[in-house]
Amino acid sequence: MTILHQIDPIALHLGPLQIHWYGIMYLLGFVAAWWLGRQRVRAGRLPGVNEQAYGDLLFFSMLGVVLGGRIGYVFFYNFSELLKDPLMLFRIWEGGMSFHGGLLGVMGAAWWWARSHRTHFFDVMDFVAPLVPPGLGFGRLGNYIGGELWGKYTGGGWGVIFPRAPDFANWSTEQLQAQFAAGALDRYARHPSQLYQAALEGLVMFVVLWWFSSKPRPRYAVSGMFALLYGCFRFLVEFVRVPDAQIGDHGYLAFGWLTMGQVLSTPLILLGLFWLWLSTRSPTLQPQPPSADNPPASAPAKG
Repeated sequence: MTILHQIDPIALHLGPLQIHWYGIMYLLGFVAAWWLGRQRVRAGRLPGVNEQAYGDLLFFSMLGVVLGGRIGYVFFYNFSELLKDPLMLFRIWEGGMSFHGGLLGVMGAAWWWARSHRTHFFDVMDFVAPLVPPGLGFGRLGNYIGGELWGKYTGGGWGVIFPRAPDFANWSTEQLQAQFAAGALDRYARHPSQLYQAALEGLVMFVVLWWFSSKPRPRYAVSGMFALLYGCFRFLVEFVRVPDAQIGDHGYLAFGWLTMGQVLSTPLILLGLFWLWLSTRSPTLQPQPPSADNPPASAPAKG
């Protein structure tokens, strides 16, 4: 069965202002992280930290996602264009965000926050890791709604037909609908790779990480599980996702199949395995729920 993608990427038109579904998905991801993080703070999963301090961590992490995601996309996927037009770095409205860049941005924000609060960096990362997958899932749903980052042809008479794909560069909406109704577009059906990623990186990772972190784990363990899962899932989905054509040979860096997404995900897989190994010889952080006698602090003690 084939589906013709006909979702309007703009959720609301408020005069000259347009609110895109992609932006709403980002907002939902941050709201989910805020709500879930509050539950973990109240359960004492990051001892010595209250909701106000967590709000600061979330704010800086949001900045890290946006700035790191944009800078990472430009440097990893569009560096040649950046050399020609450096101002493109600031034209965020044109699209282009990188998960790996966003991850580096979040890690930078978490490092700065952990240092200012005298907390071990990986205690913060282990705390944050289970809060990330909902945002990844919402983000991939935003990609699907926007009809971008589509997959390769299914070749089986099933999949999704994306009007924004190069196949239909000069087609009108009426032409697409008429040809689809006549069954003439089945050969253009593609893998909805955005939905694969939403399911794996969003739902599956959230369930596994939330369960895995539901009881105290050694330092590095939750971060290691996050890196390993994401790296493996992203590496696999890249086989059915259309790579960025401006990179390498039609999007492939080597062997006729290796993509930039796979290259960037390989270190995550290795780091995940290393951190999981490191966790076997690391201490376990025990929860310390706040109490009247021992309230959490929003800032490190002086002296």
